[in-house]
Amino acid sequence: MELKGQIVDIRNKRIFPGIVTVNEGRITAIEARQHAEKRFIMPGFIDAHIHIESSMLVPSEFARLAVTHGTVATISDPHEIANVLGAKGVKYMIENGKKVPFKFHFGAPSCVPATSFETAGAVIDAEGIKDLLASADIYYLAEMMNYPGVIHDDAEVLKKIAWANHFQKPVDGHAPAVSGEALKKYIDAGISTDHECFTSKEALEKLALGMKVIIREGSAAKNFEALVYLLSKHYENMMFCSDDKHPDDLILGHINELCARAVSKGIDVFKVLQAACLNPIAHYNIPVGSLRENDPADFIVVEDLVDFKVLQTYINGQLVAENGQSFIEQVVFEKPNHFKANPKNPSDFEVAGSGGNIRVIEALEGQLVTKEQHLKSSVKDGKIISDTQNDILKMVVVNRYEKDAPPAVAFIKNFGLKKGAIASSVAHDCHNIVAIGVSDEEICNAVNLVIENKGGVCAVDRKIRKILPLPIAGIISDLDGWETGKRYQEIDKLAKSFGCRLNAPFMTLSFMALLVIPDLKLSDKGLFSGERFEFVGLAV
Repeated sequence: MELKGQIVDIRNKRIFPGIVTVNEGRITAIEARQHAEKRFIMPGFIDAHIHIESSMLVPSEFARLAVTHGTVATISDPHEIANVLGAKGVKYMIENGKKVPFKFHFGAPSCVPATSFETAGAVIDAEGIKDLLASADIYYLAEMMNYPGVIHDDAEVLKKIAWANHFQKPVDGHAPAVSGEALKKYIDAGISTDHECFTSKEALEKLALGMKVIIREGSAAKNFEALVYLLSKHYENMMFCSDDKHPDDLILGHINELCARAVSKGIDVFKVLQAACLNPIAHYNIPVGSLRENDPADFIVVEDLVDFKVLQTYINGQLVAENGQSFIEQVVFEKPNHFKANPKNPSDFEVAGSGGNIRVIEALEGQLVTKEQHLKSSVKDGKIISDTQNDILKMVVVNRYEKDAPPAVAFIKNFGLKKGAIASSVAHDCHNIVAIGVSDEEICNAVNLVIENKGGVCAVDRKIRKILPLPIAGIISDLDGWETGKRYQEIDKLAKSFGCRLNAPFMTLSFMALLVIPDLKLSDKGLFSGERFEFVGLAV
């Protein structure tokens, strides 16, 4: 096969008319040759850190969508399914991904569970990490979320890092707001990346200490605007990632969108493309082509280097997408799960109070971090209830792995619901059921709808009950990517019709139980301060 176009040589920062010759899945020649073809041939995009499960799709379905946007590979942390199914879940993702022409590179999830302060469906200890890292299908030790464990020399945590060093595989980081001597110790342990920076100051400190900084722009956490201008000087040590991207967003675009936004801000196109296409290959030592002779024929054809409209995507020389149409065929997959919770009663969500101040989680638009507020509680008949007038809503987390565990209850601000409730079994990282609502009855109805379907995201009020079932591990749909995205959009729209002001209600909701992101969060065991790393009471 021969393909004419303007060749984008990122390494040498040049563009020239030429022909790419492909034979048996590899590039056999790249020749400069004059022709009238205006389209550009360039390396494919790579998402440098993503949890495929957060797209609510199995890897094979994720691939069908991603290739339409020029993505040819991912660095994928199967941490979410591992918290439900353990190492069996990791192997499920690997085997499903192998069924399609796409280059998934999975890591060994380092923190299953993320903390001991919540109930997960499985545990992967240091010996389990050793077994995973020994596999050629595992490319790195995935994000070390237990940064306190690293900093305070937790023996089990250090064993996991030691096994990564033994197998000569990189270690990904996760250290939001960690700085100074604590950050130095974290990096000195052998941790090489971070995707949690939400200010340029934080990113610059990590870059100065030798870390690779990954610019994250997902469905909930959006750090692109804060970090993108660092590319001009630090492009050799930066990458792009989604981290978590819901299916409706994936239908619209992927890493191609970030490249277009960066170029529109005047950042040199070659610097942008080095971060988007080349740096992940070098850092993770992955077998992905970068448009050189003898490389695997992984490349894309784009209309221009401004909007990066993808015309064609090739992986190992195979045309896998053209003009928005995916040529990757659907595959058959199993539906493992782990869901034991029994239905609840409204009384299970009652909490006594006398009208004093309580701790309230303040959710922030576009961020995973939260703040702690102390606000006056609203009380009726001796029970603390949601206060819609002041946007203080009841939030619950229900243990999905035990039949009759009591729910944990707290209160949250900035969701803005005026009626109804929303619930999800996508709740990082243990994926218990998280719900927010205006009344105990509606919260209970939402929780029970998720339990009835053994996983899902839903929105309910006194008249409407709508759910996107997630029967695979309680976090992944069994539908194709486009149908999953459509149904998710419908539920997202319904939540916003209830009054929710957040751009991504369900993605934000899914992080309100993530204890390793400061500050105030709720696990199935209670209200937790990520800054103090301990449980705190509801009453102030």
